[in-house]
Amino acid sequence: MRTDTRVEDLLRELTPQVLGALVRRNGQFDACEDAVQEALLDAATQWPGDGVPENPRGWLITVAHRRLVDHWRSENARRRREATVALQQPEDELAAPAPGDEPADSDDTLTLLFLCCHPAVSPPSQVALTLRAVGGLTTGQIARAFLVPETTMGQRISRAKSGIKAGGAQFRPPPREEWADRLGVVLHVLYLIFNEGYTATSGPDLHAPELTREAIRLTRAVHLLLPEDGEVTGLLALMLLTDARRPARTGPDGELVPLAEQDRTRWDGEAIKEGVALLTGALTRAALGPYQLQAAIGAVHAEAARAEDTDWPQIAGLYRLLQNVAPSPIVTLNQAIAVAMTEGPQAGLDLLAHLDGDGRLSGHHRLHAVRAHLLEQAGDLPAARAAYEEAARRTTSLPERHYLEQRAARLAGND
Repeated sequence: MRTDTRVEDLLRELTPQVLGALVRRNGQFDACEDAVQEALLDAATQWPGDGVPENPRGWLITVAHRRLVDHWRSENARRRREATVALQQPEDELAAPAPGDEPADSDDTLTLLFLCCHPAVSPPSQVALTLRAVGGLTTGQIARAFLVPETTMGQRISRAKSGIKAGGAQFRPPPREEWADRLGVVLHVLYLIFNEGYTATSGPDLHAPELTREAIRLTRAVHLLLPEDGEVTGLLALMLLTDARRPARTGPDGELVPLAEQDRTRWDGEAIKEGVALLTGALTRAALGPYQLQAAIGAVHAEAARAEDTDWPQIAGLYRLLQNVAPSPIVTLNQAIAVAMTEGPQAGLDLLAHLDGDGRLSGHHRLHAVRAHLLEQAGDLPAARAAYEEAARRTTSLPERHYLEQRAARLAGND
């Protein structure tokens, strides 16, 4: 079934509002989420032909509520459930909400994100549930994006909803003392979704644009609710500055084009402009955090008209700051590239040596790929070729594998 693009975009925008209204009124996140999915399917079927209702949000809330009541009745639990609800709510609230009942400015996006990122839910399930409950994607769409069977993704989402129920989570923001930690989880989930879309970890395509679009859209929603939060702003800026390069990252046949070889005239200038403006505002009013620092690195890359114009000393300095603020093997890996550009390839290789014993990254293809690149720069072609081949064996992304194999083959006659 194909859905008009405008209808699909509207449904995704309304999904968290409708689900939030239903959960706030009735509780039972899992049952409400299923009812909303059914209402979305009805809308996707009817609206393209019949037209969008005057109050689409109210239409969806009404239909979803009716589906929820049907679900209760089908389980022969209508009287017990209605009696329970009656003890909690005035009798007149039991009726299906009229299209104008819910406040027009009510937005439950952030509350839903917190709920989907509840500590009782595993990180993979947090991502899946966020995309379905807040992003409005179907289980099939999420499964295709992550290259797993739909049944597997369905089980993952079911486990997430069961975890929320078992954890006793309620539809409300977390206690103030948990706010910082829980917001950090929300931002991390959105960051993971974006990264999987920008560089798919497996499969035939380098990008999964559906995921990057959803990550940016959801991060915009959080930014709208928390515009003064420096890290929310920094994450949105980072996504925009990074995604701006996407049109130039692949060639005509979908092959990977490295940053130094990209046609920068194909970068999205408007996204870069917005990202830089967001970052500039955040840096003037908020404490420095890891997403702001990563966005600052992206801004330095974005402002270089040519690869040779890149301010590598500034990037190396930003990575040193990032290593102090949020140390990780991935930061060290990227820092090694910047150090090599400023101090020579051997300095970068020396930094990589610290990662060989780090189990979090020692088997990752990127460690071998970066080492191969630096060895090639240092003139050790046999070692570079071997590292490229090892990186190619370890990656499950076909575009990355083809690129690494080509780099190794190019060195075959020179070692």
